[in-house]
Amino acid sequence: MNLAYFETYINRQKATYDTIPLDRVEHLIDLVKKCWAEDRQLFAFGNGGSASNVSHFITDLGKSASDRMGKRFRCLSLNENVSWITALGNDYAYEDVYVQQLQNYAQPGDLVITLSVSGNSPNVVKAVQWANDHGLTTIALVGGKRGRLADLAHESIVIQDEHYGRVEDAQMTICHMLCYGFIES
Repeated sequence: MNLAYFETYINRQKATYDTIPLDRVEHLIDLVKKCWAEDRQLFAFGNGGSASNVSHFITDLGKSASDRMGKRFRCLSLNENVSWITALGNDYAYEDVYVQQLQNYAQPGDLVITLSVSGNSPNVVKAVQWANDHGLTTIALVGGKRGRLADLAHESIVIQDEHYGRVEDAQMTICHMLCYGFIES
């Protein structure tokens, strides 16, 4: 590796950040605030790096944003319970690991946020479809390939890049804006 590679990487990351539609992020903050104000639950999930970003997002929202707001966010990362995920994946199918958890917890009016670079992960698509069918509001943050989630979710933000690292970084930036919109406002 050389300096030119790193400069190119940073420049491409900056260009990816420039595609984030800030008006759409503001709309998502309004949906999260409505969820909080109505004492609804917020469920989030993803796979791989997106799962890690979801875990980070839920920690920031559930702890730091809740501390600032004075009333707790009722939020849960569905990719945290390894025993439950592996039981569902083993006994049913991996595509059921999120939908079956939603079936246990979710109520009409709750909010679902999912992160997926491809937008096509079967477990995420199935959970969003179920959520739509059961009166939940669904949000998807996806990469430039869009996948099924971009059209399936009620609300979506498409990061105009297909590089997994750049898309995941931009998605985490959006998640930070969703949290810090409460923490710093």
